[in-house]
Amino acid sequence: MKKHLLSTSAIALGVAMAAPAAAQEWDVSFGGFMSQHVAYADISGSAVSGEDHDGVDLHSNTEIHFSPSITLDNGLTFGAHVEFEGENQTGFTQIDESYMTISSDTLGQIIIGSENSAGYKSMVGAPGVTSMYINSPSISTFIPFSAAYPGGFRQAGLSSYTEVGGNNDVQRLTYFTPSFNGLTVGISYAPTGSLNVRNSYGVDRNSVMHDIFDIGVNYSQTFGTTSVTLAARYGTAESANTYVASDPETWGVGAQLGFGDFTVGASYSKNDNDISGVPVGTAAAGDSEGWSLGVTYDMAGPWAFEALTYQGEADAIDAAGNISNNAEYEAYRIGASRDLGPGVSWDVYVAHVKADNGRTGADYEDVKGTIIGTGINLSF
Repeated sequence: MKKHLLSTSAIALGVAMAAPAAAQEWDVSFGGFMSQHVAYADISGSAVSGEDHDGVDLHSNTEIHFSPSITLDNGLTFGAHVEFEGENQTGFTQIDESYMTISSDTLGQIIIGSENSAGYKSMVGAPGVTSMYINSPSISTFIPFSAAYPGGFRQAGLSSYTEVGGNNDVQRLTYFTPSFNGLTVGISYAPTGSLNVRNSYGVDRNSVMHDIFDIGVNYSQTFGTTSVTLAARYGTAESANTYVASDPETWGVGAQLGFGDFTVGASYSKNDNDISGVPVGTAAAGDSEGWSLGVTYDMAGPWAFEALTYQGEADAIDAAGNISNNAEYEAYRIGASRDLGPGVSWDVYVAHVKADNGRTGADYEDVKGTIIGTGINLSF
């Protein structure tokens, strides 16, 4: 990120854990990323019958990050982080994340505000080198599989990076320990899971999922030319839905192993939403699980290559009261990325997705699609 130092001012800051600080300098960092993709898509399936999704299309993904910070004489660093979306998207806010951090080498890190949980931030999965992600709903920008597949956002049917009940950047308090020889532990608490990047005071806990607890463990270490990263997470909450038999949970494990120019990785996650007795007319996300597996090769020079997959299953109950058992999501991607310069890379990739709702007969719906694409990524 480019650093822009603002003019110095005298700041007196007293907190319970620290003595008053002398005059300090705020380091205000601006950064972010932009990815621009162009791809040709070939789409088929009963869920899109009569629709035309074939041909060339474009996809943009842009964020601007604002990250001021200051380190006091006592060693504590206070910072803020705000992410602005670069595109208008239906159903999404313009602010992606907004939170405060308090950290030091001995304290670890405290995060206060709208951010994903410690469990989410601790996870790892299959590695990749291109930016058209299949371990997430991103690929749906070219392949509209959501018409057939009930896997929910931030749930294991679509991604091993899960949250309890699919909550996202809700108001949350998180603590990460300092690294102990590569081992860090994080724990999070969110009062409710209903409002994304918004204050949650005044929300009736009888009507929303609440008291969300998450824990994450991550171990990362290098031994000569071999690197190892291991991760595990667990989360639970209290549900206000009368048709949920027990409180929702999520858990997952992941690993990456690097040796020489190769990195291999895998992950498995599950969301237990325990849906039962849902009244007709109420849509709800059921249990889901999924796993990723992949390998990358960083060859000498500017090129890196990848091959990876994500496989998911989900149960759901639609607005008509129909149970969709073992709906399936299969995604595969091979690709290459070339480093063009500092913060600039060029991607080429082929991705294939198959999704269906798991039903039979007249209720069966599926979507299949293959894309050939390229993208330019800027990181600044």
